[in-house]
Amino acid sequence: METVALVLGAIDVTHLVVTLVIGGVIGWVASIVMKTNAQMGIVGNIVVGIGGALLGGWLAPMLGIAAAGTMGSWLIALGGAVLLIIGLRFLGVLR
Repeated sequence: METVALVLGAIDVTHLVVTLVIGGVIGWVASIVMKTNAQMGIVGNIVVGIGGALLGGWLAPMLGIAAAGTMGSWLIALGGAVLLIIGLRFLGVLR
């Protein structure tokens, strides 16, 4: 299988594609929840989804929240993506 060299090492291409697809779905759902879907394209959804997953994964343990399985991880990612959109609205990037 091919690998792509990144700054942090090598990553499997299949893993990268799955990460982008799931990030896009999480970002898309968050944009629907926050009513910013018309302002964000597919790239925006992917960025918000992946960034939200990172934010949620960082904040959840600090708040004493643990993910129970895949669905729990997705809900934490969705919560992080919603918080990211709130932050982008506060900064004036989104309306």
